[in-house]
Amino acid sequence: MNTYDVVVIGAGVIGSSVAFHLAKFGAKRVLVLDRGTIGAGTTSQSSGILRTHYSVKENVELARQSWSVFNNFAQYLEDDEASCGLVKCGYMIVAPEGDKLEPLRASLQQQQEQGIPLELLNQAQAKELLPIAQFEDAALIGYEPEAGFADAYLVATGFARAARRGGVTIRENVEVQKLQIENGKVVGVSTSIGDIKTSMVISTQNIWTPELAGWTGRSLPVVPERHAVLALECEAAKYTFSMPVFKDLASPGMLYCRSYGGSQMLVSEGVVGEKLKAAEVEQGDIPMDYVVEVGAQVAERFPDYETAGIASSWTGVYDVTPDWNPVLGKLPGIEGLVVGYGFSGHGFKLSPTVGRIIAQEALGLPTDVSLKPYSIERFTTGELLTGKYGLGAVS
Repeated sequence: MNTYDVVVIGAGVIGSSVAFHLAKFGAKRVLVLDRGTIGAGTTSQSSGILRTHYSVKENVELARQSWSVFNNFAQYLEDDEASCGLVKCGYMIVAPEGDKLEPLRASLQQQQEQGIPLELLNQAQAKELLPIAQFEDAALIGYEPEAGFADAYLVATGFARAARRGGVTIRENVEVQKLQIENGKVVGVSTSIGDIKTSMVISTQNIWTPELAGWTGRSLPVVPERHAVLALECEAAKYTFSMPVFKDLASPGMLYCRSYGGSQMLVSEGVVGEKLKAAEVEQGDIPMDYVVEVGAQVAERFPDYETAGIASSWTGVYDVTPDWNPVLGKLPGIEGLVVGYGFSGHGFKLSPTVGRIIAQEALGLPTDVSLKPYSIERFTTGELLTGKYGLGAVS
């Protein structure tokens, strides 16, 4: 039987980050197993937006530390050829008069208190940065100049390549079929290529986390939820790389937008999506009614886009917890099991720091950020990490 000190299940952006950081902290015999290929699951469906704006202060810190990695990706990986595809264009968020105004004001103040570079803009300043939009209803505009977007697949493969250089073994197209537990301790995993002995398993199974629930007999609340992404093309207006990512709390769907290809607009809603009965990454249908509805919301903010057409579209699946925030750390009562799941669409933004602190936790090291707020026990104690804007938004 093959023996490893640590087995990581999942080679998406979180699992790859975990593997890299395990090697960075000196772990020697590390194995990563993925049912597909590196970054080819939900990671490849990410919109790639990078921001530190969250209404949950714990997430702000995870995002702040992660941003420093994205901003110096090649240096952090000690790989001159590594790239995360970073486009540093800024992030703008807008609220009108109404129920989103004070939550946004409180969130922006929290960011400032945590040392995030942040500006409050008037309508004219916002128009200068994003000339294709109108801001007549904007009562509060926050702008984060040190933000933008990047490529989640490049990040996952970059972490994985660096992990391999650090001695980590990554096996693709291998399915984990069971977690072996004896007397409350992890002793191994059963896989499609045979049994593997280990005393430490790190599960980054994302939408497949219900499998872990079955293996452990534990309740791990998480639901796969599908979201649609549209790329719109408009002859009258271009969404260039120099224009900021935009979050519209005034729109019914709390839309988020960014430049795509340097001229198109990538847009999606920040609300609850389509709940799925089982994990799947296959592309789902996008009803024309949905396209019309989102298009109408876009045109309210970007008038020229009333005549826009669809250049492309895709669907992505989130692993959603009851409060739309991740579960990180050990599962009580099972020695040698650490989990990182339920990112609810935030995984890519937080992946560098999450991978680091999960690796620290697994190796018995002090964690840079406390894992206590992200404990699974919060779902029974009621200490939820619910965002100020409601479920499905920016947390």
